[in-house]
Amino acid sequence: MFDSPLSASAYEVLGVEASADDETLRKAYRLRLRQTHPDTGGDAAVFIQVQRAWELVGEPAARAAYDRGHGFGTPAFAPEAPVWRPARAAADTRPRARSHGQPGGWRRERYLTLMREWVGRGATLDDPYDPALVRSAPHHVRRLLADALAEEATARIVGDLGMGYTVWHDVEASGRGGDPDAKIDHIVLGPSGLYGVLSEDFGGPVRFRRGEIIGDTVAEAPVAGLLARMRVVARAAGVRFGGAIVVLPDDDVDEPLTELGKVRGTPVAVVSRSALSTALRRGITGVRAVGGNESFDVRTRLQQTVRFA
Repeated sequence: MFDSPLSASAYEVLGVEASADDETLRKAYRLRLRQTHPDTGGDAAVFIQVQRAWELVGEPAARAAYDRGHGFGTPAFAPEAPVWRPARAAADTRPRARSHGQPGGWRRERYLTLMREWVGRGATLDDPYDPALVRSAPHHVRRLLADALAEEATARIVGDLGMGYTVWHDVEASGRGGDPDAKIDHIVLGPSGLYGVLSEDFGGPVRFRRGEIIGDTVAEAPVAGLLARMRVVARAAGVRFGGAIVVLPDDDVDEPLTELGKVRGTPVAVVSRSALSTALRRGITGVRAVGGNESFDVRTRLQQTVRFA
């Protein structure tokens, strides 16, 4: 909430412009409290949003910090580096998962290109991640940045799984004559199995129907798309994926883990971001564990075949 390029800003929730003075902001907050309070017929969820918005911008120091942004411009990898390196404290010497590729890199590059086109030729673009600019951009542009942030968040989580895991990020999956933009966000190989992972931020709550993700902000068929791209990579590498996982922000799902069962023969689960590590360690129903020589063989085949988007 409030930390996604697709979500409403704290000012929008309070019903004021970002340039509103402190007194106007305070009056708007009191009005919105009365309008949304459950005891007067308001929506409890919106009432909580109003309170949270005030926490973020109600005091000068908090408002200044909020106005500086939400980390939109800070990728989890160095753009000039050929391989993503998860940030960690100097004292953290825990073994890391083997990581290859740049999570969110393709979408960040595409976002920057479209943002420059939207602003217009000759216009100065001092900070393409300025919160006010981001929130005023067209939805499809903001969606690219939201998904890049989602992919980077997943990469940080899977990087902490340990040396028993290997992860490939932004894997090209167009196939012969396919969509040149098609990719798998993450491929994760570990003791619990081989997974294709999709990191998404639809900007709102989702529901499930017949093995697919639906919702007011879901425009396509994300599960079907992920499975199709997994088949492309599986054929090229000569491997078999055990399952598929879709990772969503915690606020957008009712349960931390929802297993959709087998979809086109592949077990599929939708996982909240905070539950992803547990899901990958324990596995999901119907996915066969991978170990020993088989794990080495699968890793070798993928390493020889994977191309990055």
